Amino acid sequence: MPSQMEHAMETMMFTFRKFAGDKGYLTKEDLRVLMEKVFPGFLENQKDPLAVDKIMKDLDQCRDGKVGFQSFFSLIVGLTIACNDFFVVHMKQKERNRRF
Repeated sequence: MPSQMEHAMETMMFTFRKFAGDKGYLTKEDLRVLMEKVFPGFLENQKDPLAVDKIMKDLDQCRDGKVGFQSFFSLIVGLTIACNDFFVVHMKQKERNRRF
């Protein structure tokens, strides 16, 4: 039976493959659909209507309109780090509020 971490890795690989299809990369439209389906709250809370365009520009290192698995994984890592940073700040504030 896979560990939680192995399951998380498998989920990321299968999610990428689901949206990339047989071509093995994401286009900007693939990325937009993936973000809408997998991270709906992220796009709903964006004030910038060009958020996906900017993410695509950051991830498309070769400027060929394609995002491979490594770049996709970089996006997941960046979002995870941002969520962790938010969580740490939230927990510190919660702890301060309990003291008073």
